[in-house]
Amino acid sequence: MRRMLVMVALFCLVTYPAMAAITGEKGPLQPATELKQGYAKAVSAQTQDPSMVLIPAGEFSMGSAAGDPDERPPHQVYLDSYLIDKYEVSVEQYAAFLQETGTSSPSDWRAMNQLSNKKRPVSSVDWADAAAYCKWAGKRLPTEAEWEKAARGTDGRLYPWGNEPPTPRHANYGQTGSSNYGALAPVGSFEEGKSPYVVYDMAGNVWEWVSDWYDYDYYKASPPRNPEGPLTGGFKGIRGGSWNSSPRALRSADRYWDPPTFRSQYLPGFRCVKKP
Repeated sequence: MRRMLVMVALFCLVTYPAMAAITGEKGPLQPATELKQGYAKAVSAQTQDPSMVLIPAGEFSMGSAAGDPDERPPHQVYLDSYLIDKYEVSVEQYAAFLQETGTSSPSDWRAMNQLSNKKRPVSSVDWADAAAYCKWAGKRLPTEAEWEKAARGTDGRLYPWGNEPPTPRHANYGQTGSSNYGALAPVGSFEEGKSPYVVYDMAGNVWEWVSDWYDYDYYKASPPRNPEGPLTGGFKGIRGGSWNSSPRALRSADRYWDPPTFRSQYLPGFRCVKKP
């Protein structure tokens, strides 16, 4: 009888965890459930807008010791997390903005707004045009730091795709001839040129406005967390190169500038960011 009681007790101890799992006891199930919920939240943050990419919080190396003087010194920058457009804003998207807001269109909008150009990046927009579109979309222009981190990641690479010199597989660049919208590639055309965060066209096609005022010496005094550029200035930063740029201008650390009222067929265009 004593042996039978011992066997029954052992049987209960062995089968209890399985029974608890079947009946929904929190002991064995809770850790898996919590992990699943945490994963779902992370996925939700990245997929709440499929046209945008989540750039996680953290540090990256900004600037380049081997680049132009305004790219020095290279320095560590911490950025809070943010979402950035996966592609440059297209003519089709900008047309929707103009139609809904009644904003004045660029001077050559008739030539730009053709069926063959709908998927190409919008260009010939000044800084205020770009900022107004982003605000209408519930977003804003990226800072120089946000743009650069999204382009090169955290490993100090030269170009969005790595350190390999540019080729026509990576980007739309190095073209010559007359300025026409047929020189632009549809957004997202260069699979081999995407950044480590899977952001497209951050080299070539059209230059992109950023929110910062440009300062040649800004990196010497830039704050280490979430830098936003000088408070005032005469020029706004542009990044990424365009369809007629040299390979050097495609480097992710390369900085350039233009008056905020500047418009041109090959520069600039833009993309937007927002908080997760």
